[in-house]
Amino acid sequence: MDKDTLISSFGKWVAPINSEIIQDWQHFGTLDRYTKKLSTMVFLLLFVEAQLQKRKGLRSIMREVQANEEFQQAIGIDSISAAQLSRKNNKLDPVVLQDILCGLISQLHRHQLPATSRVGPVKVIDSTTISLCLNKYKWATFRSTKAGVKLHLRVTFSEPGTVYPDKAVMTTANCADHTQMDMLIDEADATYLMDRGYLDLRKYDDYCVRGIPFVSRLKNRVTVEEVESFLLPVDSEIARDVKVILGTDKKRMKHPLRMIETTDSKGNLVRIITNRFDITAEELGDLYRSRWQIETFFRWVKQNLKMTCFYGTSENAVMNQIWVCMIAYCLLLLMKLEIAKEKSLTELSDRLRTLMWKSWCKLETAMNRKPSKTSKGRQKVRSVEVTK
Repeated sequence: MDKDTLISSFGKWVAPINSEIIQDWQHFGTLDRYTKKLSTMVFLLLFVEAQLQKRKGLRSIMREVQANEEFQQAIGIDSISAAQLSRKNNKLDPVVLQDILCGLISQLHRHQLPATSRVGPVKVIDSTTISLCLNKYKWATFRSTKAGVKLHLRVTFSEPGTVYPDKAVMTTANCADHTQMDMLIDEADATYLMDRGYLDLRKYDDYCVRGIPFVSRLKNRVTVEEVESFLLPVDSEIARDVKVILGTDKKRMKHPLRMIETTDSKGNLVRIITNRFDITAEELGDLYRSRWQIETFFRWVKQNLKMTCFYGTSENAVMNQIWVCMIAYCLLLLMKLEIAKEKSLTELSDRLRTLMWKSWCKLETAMNRKPSKTSKGRQKVRSVEVTK
């Protein structure tokens, strides 16, 4: 990044982007070969800023560039048209942005939460579907009445209560979750948590052979043959802990699994299966419950970034915007881990919007400043006076 750009909070935020990745694409391909103004790096800076500010469309991005001299200085251009932004968004190969995201993920790995229990490292797998208008997005096959895309994601933990994308795959929404398991489950260095959408007996047998630990919820319709029952503590919240064989004579697993039965917050029966026999039933139940953090991640991204309303209708435009969302999230998390570990990601993003073009030292000070007792007292006095 440009030296002068790093003075502002915006410059500090986007500094982790590895420009060498873009340079490699420029050297070995046709990226930016005939570009005069809107290079891939400028495009990326424009779009991550648009994500943070939740800009409604390309014209909003265009007007911000024209009106904001600090923005112009940061990105190195003083004007841009909506047509130029649209052409670049439709033309840019999403793989370029995916590579940039992988670079940010490598930086986040340094902050990965070390395993402190017998459970060891954990990675959560799930997907989220983004519904689209069928008339505008005919390429995004889903159902007869709607279109859509699906983001298949694997996340891991950077600190308690915080996850970040570890690996991601994008498909059209009609792609079943279990078809992407080979892409997301590729190493035996962690326990993989999955929901019942990833049920695949053949894959489960393969993971048992390869020594890949997994935990998943079992669908009610699956046939279960009990082989052995394990003892449970008297005060255990687990109803059953048994060794089982899944499937019927036509489609049956070769390797036994462990199954526990417990109830969710609504009192419904939940059956959880795993190939881990080395942890207690209570640890297994707590492990599966940690899946909620990927659902919180999806919810946060959709609420705080422009992930459900797109700036273009082509496949490249939609895919590019989703990758930019992931890039913006990783940039925010990297900044949080550096200057504001005790603050929430929402607090940081709100402050960053306000102090975007101020010195990043001011942002750091604002994030770490504690409210003074006198200011609290004054607020109480004022509230009393207003009440009177």
